[in-house]
Amino acid sequence: MTEQTVTVFVNARVVQVPAGATALDAVRAFDASEGEAYAAGTRGVTDSRGLPIAAATPVHGGAIFRLVSARAGRTEDAE
Repeated sequence: MTEQTVTVFVNARVVQVPAGATALDAVRAFDASEGEAYAAGTRGVTDSRGLPIAAATPVHGGAIFRLVSARAGRTEDAE
């Protein structure tokens, strides 16, 4: 059985992640060091509208994520 993947965009680059992945997983697939910075809180991520999102946010097909400074990407429930 083939694992299903979801296509998302991180900084305008196509990234394939497994179904059920999180925003953090997508960033790690884009760039491992950026993913670690996001996990550590030194980088943030916004959605296509520019709203900050938590690392645990589930991805969906066509989701658009942008890496930002940690200050710009803060959320109340960020992990």
